[in-house]
Amino acid sequence: MEYTSGAASWRKVLRRAVSVLLPRRAWQRRPGWSLGVPLIAAAAGLLFTTTATIAGGTPLREDRRPQLTQLIEDRREQVAASEAKAAQLRADVEEQTATLADTDGPIKAQRDRAAASREAAGFTALTGTGIIVELNDAARRADQPLPKGASNDDLVVHQGDVQAVVNALWAGGAEAMSIMNVRVLSTSAVRCVGNTLLLHGRVYSPPFKIVAIGDPGALQGALAASQGVRVFKEAADHYQLGYKETVTTVTVPAFEDSTALQSAKALR
Repeated sequence: MEYTSGAASWRKVLRRAVSVLLPRRAWQRRPGWSLGVPLIAAAAGLLFTTTATIAGGTPLREDRRPQLTQLIEDRREQVAASEAKAAQLRADVEEQTATLADTDGPIKAQRDRAAASREAAGFTALTGTGIIVELNDAARRADQPLPKGASNDDLVVHQGDVQAVVNALWAGGAEAMSIMNVRVLSTSAVRCVGNTLLLHGRVYSPPFKIVAIGDPGALQGALAASQGVRVFKEAADHYQLGYKETVTTVTVPAFEDSTALQSAKALR
């Protein structure tokens, strides 16, 4: 079989198409279906040429998951480097402020005032009696069929489940709280992306561990009274999700992320 260049091939296709469309003698006329063959061939050739031009020699359906994975890893490294730099800058500011406070009365007064509020604001680690709540996805093999009447969404921990536990613990008088060993403040937002947890710009996978310091009886009572927590417990029993409460002595770390205010709304 002879292969010709693109231009020569196109000339042949067009010449044949034109010859078919030109008037012929009655004895030379072809069946109707034969008139469409060159046109279909021309359209197919145009489609193949356009596809080859767009592809530019690369696969049209290239798997970009490795690129996305590498991009995520690069961004994590950049975030880690930025956090380390920010921590160093905060330490430098704190050191210089302490030096100035030795000779400047107003600065010392403001520094002492801020120090008195650090514990209440969540900037110091606390240890005390409290409770640990763990939420986990249902344990299931990839080849294992779903329970009858269940979907994949029924077998994972959702944002509302974590929020229900957090809100119940605050309502039960929690003095301090952490999620995945990250201090939770009044400005903290709990969000889920798929079956992962997004907290202060970091992504965490289940099981999700929530720690709260406070009166264990009051905390457990608030969890038992929470409708959202009760719904999750029922789902845990039905779909084998993970739910566990442990009363023990716990430590909640200090808040170490940025305290810059992103937005605010005036009270009316």
